[in-house]
Amino acid sequence: MLHNILQFGFAGIAGLCLLGAWLSRAKRGVLMWAAISAGAAAISAHYYVFWSLALFSLMIPWALVCAGPWIDMAWRMKTGFVLFLALGSVLCIYPTFHDEYHGHEDQSHLASDVRSEQETKAQRGELGLGQFVRSNISFRLVRGLDLKGGLRLVYTVDVDEAIKDKRDRYYDDLRAKLATLFGYHQGDSRPTIEELQKLQEKVRIEKARDRADTMTLYLNDRADSEKITDEFLQQFKAEVQVNWSSDLKTATFRIRNEVESQIRERAVTQAKETVERRVDALGLKEAGISTRDEDVIVEVPGEDERAFDEIRDIISQTARLEFKMVDDDTDFFEPIARSAKREDLPKGLDFRIENAPVGPNKTKPNYYALMLRGENEDMRDALKRMQEWVATLQVPQDNEVGFGKFVEYDEETDTFEDIGWRTYFLFSKAEVTGDMIRDAQAVPDQGDRGMGGWYVRMELTPVGADRFEDITGKNIKRRFAIILDAKVESAPVIQTKIPGGIATITMGAGNVTQQLEDARKLELVLRSGALPAPISLSNEQRIGPTLGRDAISESFKGALGGGTLVLLFMMVYYRRAGVIADVAVLFNLVIQIAVLAMFGASMTLPGMAGLALTIGVAVDANVLINERIREELRLGKSPRAAVDIGYDKAFSAILDGHVTTFIGGLILAQYGTGPIKGFAITLIIGIAASLFTGVVCTRLMFEWAVRHRKVKKLSVGIKTAASV
Repeated sequence: MLHNILQFGFAGIAGLCLLGAWLSRAKRGVLMWAAISAGAAAISAHYYVFWSLALFSLMIPWALVCAGPWIDMAWRMKTGFVLFLALGSVLCIYPTFHDEYHGHEDQSHLASDVRSEQETKAQRGELGLGQFVRSNISFRLVRGLDLKGGLRLVYTVDVDEAIKDKRDRYYDDLRAKLATLFGYHQGDSRPTIEELQKLQEKVRIEKARDRADTMTLYLNDRADSEKITDEFLQQFKAEVQVNWSSDLKTATFRIRNEVESQIRERAVTQAKETVERRVDALGLKEAGISTRDEDVIVEVPGEDERAFDEIRDIISQTARLEFKMVDDDTDFFEPIARSAKREDLPKGLDFRIENAPVGPNKTKPNYYALMLRGENEDMRDALKRMQEWVATLQVPQDNEVGFGKFVEYDEETDTFEDIGWRTYFLFSKAEVTGDMIRDAQAVPDQGDRGMGGWYVRMELTPVGADRFEDITGKNIKRRFAIILDAKVESAPVIQTKIPGGIATITMGAGNVTQQLEDARKLELVLRSGALPAPISLSNEQRIGPTLGRDAISESFKGALGGGTLVLLFMMVYYRRAGVIADVAVLFNLVIQIAVLAMFGASMTLPGMAGLALTIGVAVDANVLINERIREELRLGKSPRAAVDIGYDKAFSAILDGHVTTFIGGLILAQYGTGPIKGFAITLIIGIAASLFTGVVCTRLMFEWAVRHRKVKKLSVGIKTAASV
């Protein structure tokens, strides 16, 4: 109903403006502008394009002001723009105003399909004008943690995993050096899997299962210990302690305590920095992030449950990306499948066969394990059961078992459904890792392989691109597993060498909307960087205002009282010129709040201080202007001349004051965190708005008096009479 009213209403306005343009040649240009804007608004209403409708409808009064008879076209253009800006600001502020005074309508108790239907009706205008505006404007200015409270999340960093990663890098480096030392590998390139397997003829290295910082070297021949000299081990001894057994056949490598402490501290610091980048990418500039021991504490203001769910998903993703070769030459699960008794296996576990590619034009059936999730069982619980079973198997040191989702097509719903997890027998060595990614982007799948879904396109660094090209060239017709957060996303067969450093991650077989959401989340976490170690949510709680009701009330009264006193002083001291200044200051506040709302910012106590400070800055600009006008009036200038000269001479001082404050705000925004950054952002927006309202808007009002009304006296706080 509402859309029909808007559609035909704006079409009628467009027709009237076209008629006016035809009748009045002098106003033809601006009336055509109004007609085009009204026509575009009508078309936007027909196709349910809200922001296009809002933009073009707000341009109509701008154009009509320009069609008026007042002063000159330049003044009318500026006044029309101020009106456009004022109406747009009110539109942006309205949803925030409604939610603050009437409360946000809670629809969480409704079923998802009912909630979606209600939201669609509101966006189409079927539930009234207010609902129409609020449902189409998603942003709000909300009170921050210190004023209203929000969500407090405590994540614990698995620092042992970071130590284990460091140990594994030493493991790979040691094997590579030993392969060269014993003559199985030549050159500066990395040893191949085959060369490392031959190394076991001389030496075997095992990573301790119960200690994340230890690995042990076993020599098959004691005489080979003479080759492993102190000079060879010197490259490791700075960070690793090496102890030989009495028979010189066994050496234990353990990360030093001081290095281990550094790894722990670095893991927590890097986790905090990564979480900050992800939170900032979500636009939550007011979120507070801090550390305590091995915990990262995230405090997010607001009360939007859907936003909180998105925050949890984004923060908790480790984004640990690895590319590992699938060991299809070894059928690890075949003897287990043939010997295991059904009653000894976990519920839902089964074995299946697949044709795995091994070498050019060859295939060989391999076994893999499949864990079907139980009825009403969560996929995470099914994965946990499968991981517990795999932990009981004797997996070789150079291999590991990977887990990937197993999907099945549902003919009734015409969708693919996750029904369980399957295994991949992988080499444990990561050929390419996430720190070799330069950029990531969510891209629609428009190729022959796709069904209109989405995938994430990754661009590798030069080092990663060279590694990727080398690995794919040496392993044609073998499977290359893409592993994200310890889960195999896909394991495509390498068909040819892949140069250029471009890799992709598909988003599974879900619906397109879900694929898009997953692709954008993955793009965000890959761009912001992987966490140095997994993090787990150890505590979650809703927190109230950190200042308390009395402190909030007193702070608000202080800010309101201070601003009111400044406005009253201007009115009393400068009379009508003071009223003009007060109107400009209030308009300045409206613009600031509208801009903050558009960015979805949170209003904190420092933010309120920023608003109060910009009142002083804005008034200061008007004080300079009014004093210059008074001086010109004392010299006998006419009101019009005094206004022109006063603005011209005061502008340089006003600009200097605003620029210096703006620079201070930029520095605080760059290096401040949490509430300090909120204060800086509010100050920067206020300074920009103050320069506009203090110089442009007030001058428009003065010019209305001296050029349109042609007053003979200006009320600027002194008795001055001047003829035009």
